[in-house]
Amino acid sequence: MLPAARDRLLATTPEHARVLDVGGWAKPLPRADAVLDLLPYATRGLYGAEDDTPERFTEATWIQRDICDHEPWPFADDAFDVAVCSHTLEDVRDPVWVCRELARVARSGYVEVPAAVEELTWGVHGEWVGWTHHHWITEPEAAADGTPGLRFTFKPHLLTAPGRHLAAGTLDALAPADRVVSLWWTGSLPAREQVLVGAEEFDPWLAGLLAAHGGPAPAAPRRRRRRWRR
Repeated sequence: MLPAARDRLLATTPEHARVLDVGGWAKPLPRADAVLDLLPYATRGLYGAEDDTPERFTEATWIQRDICDHEPWPFADDAFDVAVCSHTLEDVRDPVWVCRELARVARSGYVEVPAAVEELTWGVHGEWVGWTHHHWITEPEAAADGTPGLRFTFKPHLLTAPGRHLAAGTLDALAPADRVVSLWWTGSLPAREQVLVGAEEFDPWLAGLLAAHGGPAPAAPRRRRRRWRR
């Protein structure tokens, strides 16, 4: 989580407010009253904690489960005042479902994911494009009524081909805030999957993302139609 986002959360959340951390296993938020994650409480904190304050959550309020199993999370509607989901949606198989449940169980919240520029840059996490374990390219997208939301596009293997990614070092000049999509939401969290059926849809979309960061010209069109979703 961006330090500025963490500081804002801590400064604006009253002491009595209930906070849920979804997907916080690797770096849990101590302010959270409950945590929902696939992995167990005893192994939490692979990357430390979001800050050095005492943990409000306990083993009893650490709920271990698959957040994408299409069963409602074990919380009532609006059970929490704030829900935080930082660097988790890009990892899971159904981020749209997770966004719906976030908005059901909490009145407001904060979401943070890697921006498209990070998922399209060579060498971020080895000799490939972006992060090896991420499934989605996430973009901000407003709903029809103007409510800020998110759009998820499946991240295909073809991004490793010449002309379909950004050069190594593209991120070097960017501030941390420019490498993520961060969204504060209240009341609702619109989210959808963008399904690009063939090259005639996928190629212009990818070319636009690459061009926005000084990337290569669009690759030559492919003749065979393919579906770019799981």
